[in-house]
Amino acid sequence: MIKIDLVTGFLGSGKTTFIRNYAKYLISQGKRIAILENDYGAINVDMMMLEDLEGDQCDLQMVVGGSDYDCHKRRLKSKLITLGMLGYDRVIMEPSGIFDVDEFTDTLREEPLDRWYEIGSVISIVDASLKEELSEESEYLIVSQTANAAAVILSRTQEVEADRIRLTIDHINRAFEKFRCSRNLSAGDLIMDKPWDQYGTEEYEAILRAGFVHADHIKIPVTDDNAYDSMFYMNVKMREEEIRPTLTRLLADSACGEIIRIKGYVSCPEEKCWIEINATASEMRIEPSTRGQEVLIVIGEHLDRDKIAEYFDFSYGSGHEFIHQD
Repeated sequence: MIKIDLVTGFLGSGKTTFIRNYAKYLISQGKRIAILENDYGAINVDMMMLEDLEGDQCDLQMVVGGSDYDCHKRRLKSKLITLGMLGYDRVIMEPSGIFDVDEFTDTLREEPLDRWYEIGSVISIVDASLKEELSEESEYLIVSQTANAAAVILSRTQEVEADRIRLTIDHINRAFEKFRCSRNLSAGDLIMDKPWDQYGTEEYEAILRAGFVHADHIKIPVTDDNAYDSMFYMNVKMREEEIRPTLTRLLADSACGEIIRIKGYVSCPEEKCWIEINATASEMRIEPSTRGQEVLIVIGEHLDRDKIAEYFDFSYGSGHEFIHQD
């Protein structure tokens, strides 16, 4: 049977970066893998950011949107059937940032998927500096994405002290208790707090063997007005020297909401190049790219669409198009 891993976590927690590292390890071990981007939006910048991995050993696939939850689930099942027929060694699935793990497990129980797939590892990526104050729905998402995860992997640990990491684990356990989860993270669990650039065979093999955890919890509906959000801005063009100062000001502007991450691509018409962007208040990666798509995604809480748009120059031609994605 094909093992399928689920890599879940909050918007902006670092799922795509982890998948890149994880996939590279599997490829180095001679595995033939598929990465499945499972998102409700019609634009998937994360998939573009993984394109350099694509080759004989790695296939990239995407499930796009749907008019409703049932339609999206049918499309996911159809894609998994196609991948199952191609006989990969392992499938890595990255869902939407507000994905509920139950959708994953329920889908794999359906025929014919139950004959082709088995759960490999459920992996939850959690920012080591998880905010103390979260909405009730965001607390619930922490629970739903972590309760069944046998590997809880903390991101950006190199940026925080050990005390802050302990506070994050305590926060998760309080959320478990709040939603009557039958789990509590403890020393016996696989909680990985080492910086990712220090991962080697020992760490990746532990993740591959992790499996998943059976844990029940209260379930609540996740509504469209959840505090966490992502906004897509199309046709974004900038001069290359303007990118870093523009993003720095945007990240610091509280009138735009609490911005967690900005990622995507911008076109630089004067330099005739693409620039890939992955930026937070503490870390900014701005690199030339051989390809791109004129879209920036702003991820955060209580975002103000119009205030954010004021930072982008759409005067080069095709105009500003905004797409809202929950």
